[in-house]
Amino acid sequence: HNKTIFEILKHLNELPININAGTKTKLQNFTTMIESFKVMSQTANAFDLAEHVCKATGLIQEFKKDGTPEGINRMENIEELLNGIKDFVEGQQELADSTGSIAEFLEDVALATDLDNEEGDDSDKVALMTIHLAKGLEFEYVFIVGLEEDLFPSAMSMNTRDELEEERRLFYVALTRAEKQAYLTYALSRYRWGKLVDSEPSRFIEEIDEQYLEIVTPKEERRFNPMLSADIFGDIDTNTVRYKKPAYMKKKPKPAEKFKLSTPKNLKKISDTKSSSNILDTKLIVGDTVNHQRFGKGTVLSIEGKAADLKAEIKFENGGSKKLLLRFAKLEILS
Repeated sequence: HNKTIFEILKHLNELPININAGTKTKLQNFTTMIESFKVMSQTANAFDLAEHVCKATGLIQEFKKDGTPEGINRMENIEELLNGIKDFVEGQQELADSTGSIAEFLEDVALATDLDNEEGDDSDKVALMTIHLAKGLEFEYVFIVGLEEDLFPSAMSMNTRDELEEERRLFYVALTRAEKQAYLTYALSRYRWGKLVDSEPSRFIEEIDEQYLEIVTPKEERRFNPMLSADIFGDIDTNTVRYKKPAYMKKKPKPAEKFKLSTPKNLKKISDTKSSSNILDTKLIVGDTVNHQRFGKGTVLSIEGKAADLKAEIKFENGGSKKLLLRFAKLEILS
């Protein structure tokens, strides 16, 4: 017929194709669904479209029914894809000329893949692999990431004791791949199916004897008295900071005490305070050197717009020129 398969599917009733009515209806429903995705892609951002596709096709529901390791891996792959798309869309909000569309996402993925292919074999890199593939191998330093409840151990391994024990054996395999040192990491929060949720450290960390653990706590988690400056006590030696299990790992929550509500008195009206983004807007001038957590260091070429639409064109050292909406841009002024 000199047509693509999809064109044939769109015109089944007009072509002399010998298929039964039931099959024809299913093919027409499939064609209608794909066409609806195409229409939605013109206006929706990449994450909204991807989430809709997952729900409309029933992919997630099908993989949930499949309890095999392959089925679980497929579902986890979809989850990570959605998380990656969500992260991309939020990052694109900073760009003045970006819509976060599926076309932009695919272009970004293609560029990232090209950069990976350009690297030579002698460049510095880490080997990224699953724990199953790491069996029998050893490395001087090993990073085990995602040590959080419902992730490692997986939420799908909580059904029976045997499944949980298998996850524990996998953790042992990962830990013993390290010849010198193993780094165990977990996130305080992460995207799950495109939604930001709080995370709880894995029970596997708690099961390790404290004498074998050391931790470098992120600055924002340290609870130092602001009156006690580093000038007095010197810098913290991270090599001597010992691991302490979070309080919620050791203690059970106590019931809240009863309290009475009272009506506030002598309230004073507080004047509106500018947000941090507006404060940045007023300080940023043409010629400033800034740093962006995604694009790196750059120079401000121009600033235009007003209020919420204020945008700056910045020439980055590694990524060309980009126009960023300052209310979304995470910029640090260097000079």
